Amino acid sequence: MGLPLSFEFFPPKTPEGVDKLRQVRQDLYALKPEFCSVTYGAGGSTQDGTLQTVQAILDEGQQGASHFTCVGASRESVREKLAMFKAMGVRRLVALRGDLPSGYGSMGEFRYAADLVAFIRAETGDHFHLEVAAYPEMHPQARSPEADVQAYVAKVKAGASSAITQFFFNTDAYFRFVDDAHKLGAYVPVVPGIMPIINSSGILRFADSCGAEVPRWIRLRLQAFGDDAASIKAFGLDVVTDLCDQLRNAGVPALHFYTMNQSAATLEIVRRLQG
Repeated sequence: MGLPLSFEFFPPKTPEGVDKLRQVRQDLYALKPEFCSVTYGAGGSTQDGTLQTVQAILDEGQQGASHFTCVGASRESVREKLAMFKAMGVRRLVALRGDLPSGYGSMGEFRYAADLVAFIRAETGDHFHLEVAAYPEMHPQARSPEADVQAYVAKVKAGASSAITQFFFNTDAYFRFVDDAHKLGAYVPVVPGIMPIINSSGILRFADSCGAEVPRWIRLRLQAFGDDAASIKAFGLDVVTDLCDQLRNAGVPALHFYTMNQSAATLEIVRRLQG
C-alpha cells in the first residue's frame, strides 16, 4: 500500500456494540494504522464512551486519538481534560469547534477551533500531535470558500500538526484546497478523509448533513440500484478504491478512513490498493 493509514470510530452505545467494535478494531489493526481516532458527540455528549473507546485502543497497544470539541467549554474544563488525556497516555488529539447541542445557550470561552489549538499549545507545548478538520468543499456554515480557507489557515498558524478532511469524491476540490492553503502559508499535511460506500441512504444522508458533494453520476447510480445491497456494495468498492488510487498516485501524505464501526469495506479497499 505504501501510505500511512488511520481509522475513525464512534463510541458504541450498547454492550453488543462494544463487542462488535472490539472485533472490528482487531480486523483493522492488521493494516498497521498510524492511529485510531474516536468521535465526540455535540457538546461532548458521548464523552464517557469516547474516553472508554480511546482507552481500549491504547490498551490494545495502538495509538488512540480523541476528538476534542471546545464549544461551550471553559479554559478550566479544557485544562482538566488535557491533564486527563496526558494521564491516559494520549499523544494525539483531533481539535474541533464542535456543534452546539440544542438548548445550549453559550459558545463558551472558545469561539473557534483555532482558539482551542492555540490554548492547547500554550498549555502543553508539543506534547500532543494536533489534528484539525479541513473542508475541501467548504464547511456548511462558512460564509464563502475564501473565509473557509482563512479559518483553516488560522488553525494551522495556531499550531496544528496536520489536518484531516471531510470526506469527498472530487479530487479536484481536495487539490485546490491544498493549493489555496499553501498560498496562504499553511503547509502541514492535509490527509484525505475517505468514506467507504456501505449503503446508499447512509452516504447520501451524511453528505447532505455535512456539506460533502456526492457527484450526480454516483448519486444516480446509487438510486438506480434501489435495495440491491450487493450491487451498491460492489459499485461503492470500485468508486472508493479508484478515488484512493488517484489520491495515492498524486502523492497524498496518508489516508484516513471513516469506518462507521465496520471493517469489511475498508479491508477490501486496502487489499485492492495493495494488489
